[in-house]
Amino acid sequence: MHSFAKTYGLKPAFLAVALALGACSTNPGSGPLTDDVNNHIQTDSAPAYELVPLNPATVKILHTHEPKGLAGAFTDKRPPASIVFGIGDVVSVTIFEAAAGGLFIPAEAGVRPGNFVTIPDQAVDNDGFITVPYAGQVKAAGLTAVQIQRSIVEKIANRAIEPQVVVAMSSQRTQLISVLGEVNSPARYPASAAGAKDKVLDAITRAGGIKGQGFETWVMLERAGKRATVPFENLVMSPENNIYVRPDDSIYVYREQQKFLAFGASGQSGEFNFDAWRINLGEAVGKAGGLLDAQADPAAVFLYRREPREVAAQLGIDVSKYTSETVPVIFNVNFRDPGGFFLATKVMMKNGDVLYVSNSRNVEVAKFLTYLRVIMATGSDAVNLSNDALIFRNNIKLAP
Repeated sequence: MHSFAKTYGLKPAFLAVALALGACSTNPGSGPLTDDVNNHIQTDSAPAYELVPLNPATVKILHTHEPKGLAGAFTDKRPPASIVFGIGDVVSVTIFEAAAGGLFIPAEAGVRPGNFVTIPDQAVDNDGFITVPYAGQVKAAGLTAVQIQRSIVEKIANRAIEPQVVVAMSSQRTQLISVLGEVNSPARYPASAAGAKDKVLDAITRAGGIKGQGFETWVMLERAGKRATVPFENLVMSPENNIYVRPDDSIYVYREQQKFLAFGASGQSGEFNFDAWRINLGEAVGKAGGLLDAQADPAAVFLYRREPREVAAQLGIDVSKYTSETVPVIFNVNFRDPGGFFLATKVMMKNGDVLYVSNSRNVEVAKFLTYLRVIMATGSDAVNLSNDALIFRNNIKLAP
């Protein structure tokens, strides 16, 4: 080193710093350096990624594409239609006549009380019909009680005395609503006329409510082969997601604590729970202990996540080179800029996000200089040991 410095007129201290700057990438560390991320330095085995700075335009795009929950997946906001009968439902039919001596009411006074007759309950058959005396087979499947009543009246009107008919659901076996999973009393209950306008929270209440904390509980609604999931607290905080339930809906409640990972020059590294139904990037940095004042580069705070292709395209990314449905994206927020903290509060974290804070360049230089001092000290120790051994041998030779 001294001969090199002498040849080029450099002082050894300056040369050491120059070597340190060139060797920072070989220092031990907890992750990539700022320049490595910015320059897309990567190995052949690592996936390609896109670097996107967080700015007001980027934050607006991310906010626009936040999950829309149940309201976004099931856009029909109308209350459910009237309950109709299905195959297997048990039907009760009662027929009234205006006077005795008609088709169903005996002429003899006092033989029976009232002017009506109730037909034994019967299930809707596989063809969708029930049978009514003197009316024959009556279509029931797919019809409401009022529609069935009118059909029966029409068929017996010429034979009975001013007939009136009451049709009721004796036992409902179709058009049920299921609530399963982490609820206190899993249930499968009929979407009856009285409860036909239940909403998702009403259905969960019927099942005894949730077992766990709201922030760790998720609700999945399945309807006609389509599924959507939403945090339980989102149902409470965002009423538009508390949509009407419909016959044959299935509601599955489960617990899954949302988490993110933090590495690098944050106050703490590891896995952290949200402990809330959502947190922003600023809160995540705080949960991870903030930035280490003597180590972190505040301009190099990175958020790793996979974004849907449509979101990536709006962020200005060329998605044609990616074949998967998601694109690896690294968002960079600059906390050296005072406005960066405001931006961080506008970006919501997602389950599985990775937060990484890179070391300052000065830290990498200091680590290399420390390593260099160790090498130089080791070499000096070797020279001293050799000199001590030479003196020891000379003393032995001079001994009488």
